[in-house]
Amino acid sequence: MRLRPIDLAREHGLSTQAVRNYEEAGILPPAGRSPTGYRVYTPRHAAALRTFLALVPAHGHPTAGAVMRAVHGGSVEEALRLIDDSHAQLADDRHTLEDVERALRDLTLPREREPGATFIGPLARRLGIRPATLRKWERAGLIVPRRDPHTRYRVYTTADVRDVLLAHQLRRGGYGLAQIARVLERVRAAGGPEPMQATLRQWRDRLTARGRAMLSGAAALDAYLRGS
Repeated sequence: MRLRPIDLAREHGLSTQAVRNYEEAGILPPAGRSPTGYRVYTPRHAAALRTFLALVPAHGHPTAGAVMRAVHGGSVEEALRLIDDSHAQLADDRHTLEDVERALRDLTLPREREPGATFIGPLARRLGIRPATLRKWERAGLIVPRRDPHTRYRVYTTADVRDVLLAHQLRRGGYGLAQIARVLERVRAAGGPEPMQATLRQWRDRLTARGRAMLSGAAALDAYLRGS
């Protein structure tokens, strides 16, 4: 059965150029050519496109594309490794969400003087990030450490460290700096975790949706592999 680019495109509301781009990117197997030079697709190409589009909500466009290229390159093992990595990231994101929830349960209003102050270098090493990242967050208004009056070094109080930890975890959860700044401002003003509850619910809902999408994507990929 011969299919035209428009036949594949219409099923998913795509342009014919998008279908051609997917073929050139290796997401679809190479198309045949008619005697006049036009691309000729088959049901296998249609199945490949459906599989790729099922993988995108689960793993993102780059990983979904890499999975399909690996499959068409004859390396199913590499495709499965990419999917394993994506599952591991989802599990890590779930742990991160749980860490944020635990941190918020312990959140209190900053006090004038907190014990356990630290400096930018040790704090960056603790989080596994660069000091430049902390300075960027400071410029964005996420956290404003005080300055030592003699050395002018940044001094992070216990409350500052807690806010930095929340910012770090929310960044890993996919939140932008402006969003995080608003969340931290609300939490500080309220003196408790209540303002974060809606954000955490949305984050959890996204993780759940991604997990469900992984199930759908896995089923589509398994069907495609069986039919190849």
